[in-house]
Amino acid sequence: MGSLPEQTIFRSTLPDITIPDHLPLHDYVFERLAERRDRACIIDGATGRTLTVGDVYSLSRRVAAGLYSLGVRHGSTVMLLLPNSVEFALAFLASSRLGAVTTTANPLHTPPEIAKQVVASGATLIVTEPAFVAKVRDLALALTGITVVATGDGAEGCESFSDLQAADDSSLLEAPIDVVNDVVALPYSSGTTGLPKGVMLSHHGLVTSVAQLVDGDNPNLNFREDDVVLCVLPMFHVYSLHSILLCGMRAGSTLVIMKRFETAKMLELVERHGITIAPLVPPIVVEMAKTDAMDHHDLSSVRMVISGAAPMGKELQDIVHAKLPRAVLGQGYGMTEAGPVLSMCMAFAKEPSPVKSGACGTVVRNAELKIVDPETGLCLRRNQPGEICIRGRQIMKGYLNNPDATAETIDKDGWLHTGDVGYVDDDDEIFIVDRLKELIKYKGFQVAPAELEAMLIAHASIADAAVVPMKDDASGEIPVAFVVASEGADGITEDEIKQYVAKQVVFYKRLHKVFFVSSIPKAPSGKILRKDLRAKLATGSY
Repeated sequence: MGSLPEQTIFRSTLPDITIPDHLPLHDYVFERLAERRDRACIIDGATGRTLTVGDVYSLSRRVAAGLYSLGVRHGSTVMLLLPNSVEFALAFLASSRLGAVTTTANPLHTPPEIAKQVVASGATLIVTEPAFVAKVRDLALALTGITVVATGDGAEGCESFSDLQAADDSSLLEAPIDVVNDVVALPYSSGTTGLPKGVMLSHHGLVTSVAQLVDGDNPNLNFREDDVVLCVLPMFHVYSLHSILLCGMRAGSTLVIMKRFETAKMLELVERHGITIAPLVPPIVVEMAKTDAMDHHDLSSVRMVISGAAPMGKELQDIVHAKLPRAVLGQGYGMTEAGPVLSMCMAFAKEPSPVKSGACGTVVRNAELKIVDPETGLCLRRNQPGEICIRGRQIMKGYLNNPDATAETIDKDGWLHTGDVGYVDDDDEIFIVDRLKELIKYKGFQVAPAELEAMLIAHASIADAAVVPMKDDASGEIPVAFVVASEGADGITEDEIKQYVAKQVVFYKRLHKVFFVSSIPKAPSGKILRKDLRAKLATGSY
């Protein structure tokens, strides 16, 4: 696989394993159905409703039959516009069974944001909650062939998810699936730059990525059948979809679903259900650190705290260790396009290794990783920072209907370029030190500067604009804008611009500050020199 010197290619400290190359995703997660049928699979944290593995299997078949009756076929695209819920899991597995594609979206997105993704993904059916039906009703009327399904007993003008669960699956004909080429999940990501793009994840890609973590005699992510896994991170994000729902189901663990994060309720669930695995993101850890509620709950069941989606500093790690002294804490590193996990802390393995502060683990099994000089493209050796690149069968097929962006991210030799700068140390541990890509990470959520810049430039009083991240203790990064006012529009204010953007986007994309400047620094090619703007923020010279 290429002609690079062997010492420049990094592999897992764990041996490769045999990964099924013939199973579609749903068959893979239910592969041990016969022996696990009566084990608890999913618990609704709000109601206590418990579904066994057998329940989830049979209900997902019924939902598949119901979706088929509504016109979903092999290659169709279904949008899940849902918070964490049993229905999310059932609809995802049902779509997989039909050979359909699931695209996930944040239900807090604005109607224009949702409409863009529906059109771009080619979705023909949307599953949502009654509370969010208003966001898609006009869209369904404007676009022919869009069916809206509402959870519970449904909503006026919508199909009912309850009816789908009651469908007769006795004559369900599952589509023949090409596991290598058929796309099963289509999350949206801004990648290393630009506007959000559909990331095509195949059946075999996701099977490979899950297997890399939880399969084998010494799994890198040692989920056990007696584990109870907290699912508070949003399932519409690939971190939760992959590393909680799919990894948990494959391992036979029990998942406790929280619809939305609330510190006190989360701690109550941990105590009530004896949760052993807590996948979190740094902003949740920050919230936990601010409250003394942890001191009023028995959290001794927690044996593993996994952090991802954004880097966690040593200070936060120390707080968690002080509050949960029996729990192992470590980080993983991922990117939607990478399938999504690149590396995982070896402290989570069945045969664990010590955790290094600031490290995000070693590269996953059955994959290759290299560090390249971003200027020359040459491979670098240990302890030399450069762009992190990964290769393996778990990475995305590409961006939907965007071959140019795909070619910019995956090179001709199959290496996916992450846009993240890091290095591998003498013990094969990966450290992230910088980011080449323009993406802003607000509490783990992706904010694409290009999307906000397009909105700003469309304003009649704005001649030019650039959006960059500003460091923030609570959120990691916040989006801020540098704006050039149009000639004769000197009266426009920061608040006006912030409100203008806020009306069009979900909360985490809102601008926190606006700086008025005479010009935006750009390269001769026209590319915004974001480093110059970030330097202004760092020195306070704006």
